[in-house]
Amino acid sequence: MSKKSVKKVVLAYSGGLDTSVILKWLEDEYQCEVVTFTADVGQGEEVEPAREKAKQYGIKEIYIEDLREEFVRDFVFPMFRANTIYEGEYLLGTSIARPLIAKRLIEIAKETGADAISHGATGKGNDQVRFELGSYALNPDIKIIAPWREWDLNSRASLMEYAEKAGISVEQKRGTKSPYSMDANLLHISYEGDILEDPWNEAESDMWKWTVSPEEAPDEAQYIVLSYVKGDVVAIDGEEMSPATVLETLNKLGGKHGIGRSDIVENRYVGMKSRGCYETPGGTILLKGHRAMESLTLDREATHLKDEMMPRYAKLVYNGYWWSPEREMMQKLIDESQKTVNGDVRLKLYKGNVIVVGRRSETDSLFDESIATFEDDAGAYDQKDAEGFIKLNALRLRIAGNKK
Repeated sequence: MSKKSVKKVVLAYSGGLDTSVILKWLEDEYQCEVVTFTADVGQGEEVEPAREKAKQYGIKEIYIEDLREEFVRDFVFPMFRANTIYEGEYLLGTSIARPLIAKRLIEIAKETGADAISHGATGKGNDQVRFELGSYALNPDIKIIAPWREWDLNSRASLMEYAEKAGISVEQKRGTKSPYSMDANLLHISYEGDILEDPWNEAESDMWKWTVSPEEAPDEAQYIVLSYVKGDVVAIDGEEMSPATVLETLNKLGGKHGIGRSDIVENRYVGMKSRGCYETPGGTILLKGHRAMESLTLDREATHLKDEMMPRYAKLVYNGYWWSPEREMMQKLIDESQKTVNGDVRLKLYKGNVIVVGRRSETDSLFDESIATFEDDAGAYDQKDAEGFIKLNALRLRIAGNKK
């Protein structure tokens, strides 16, 4: 890609050191106009200061957007309808935010007449793949600038030196800076780097930001009731809530009871193994509750089909294929299955555990007590029928057994 061919670029801008240097670097290297886009996906930090910083650097078109409701409604909830979990442990907190950011980058590029987008993801990680696969799916002709794959500013010291020469103000925060690389949104917060780079080292207790340790959690359990409509939580303890408010509330409840910590060595799409720690309190509760609701309302074979599909679905999300035709096809099947996933689940939160203690559905329960009972079923189930069922299913086993 010729640098002269880029006239205007939309930059995913946080206002921090990295993206502030990228902003100036784009102007210097590409001689182009820059549009900044800052997304609030529930990271827990003020995003408005990014507006003032962008203004200081002479940016004329500045986008600051609260995407929390869209994030949970259109990305987190659809993913949880599939009971999605990557490699048995990771609830995909970082992964699921990237397609939304890519979507808005492309939309803003169209609105502003930009011919390129730019991001601050490094050439070693998964995020560059997620941003760019999503962007190309939504605009095949978009130009993408990934400075970390182009420049030679490969350390914080070199970034600071560039910032000083370029007149970029860098805030010197008081106190001890976190040694970890962290990413946060309404679904989770992740930690990588420093002592975590040795997978034998236990994470330091003061690293965790959202959750207390199970040892320090309340000694008394807390009961909550989640109400579901078509697979999504719409109320907690009878109080109706928006999607983002549901997740915010569950994060607080889960954090209070030490729920949602995980320590994982995962397989990155780019080929390496990576160790990370995650806090996903609300997501952990959502997953447990949703499976409990489905256990009562979803047909056996539909449940098993979803379980077979889930690892493939999880891999698509993790690897950045949210906007792929196969993920969209799978989503339609998953959403169709959720039409009967309606009712309430009662959970007990206690010292790091989410315990299902009850489930009910007045309209869609497939549980028939008259059939399932160990007491007299009054002829609802003829136990003699089981003999023929077993013999038919054993036929191939008996034939094989005779051959032995």
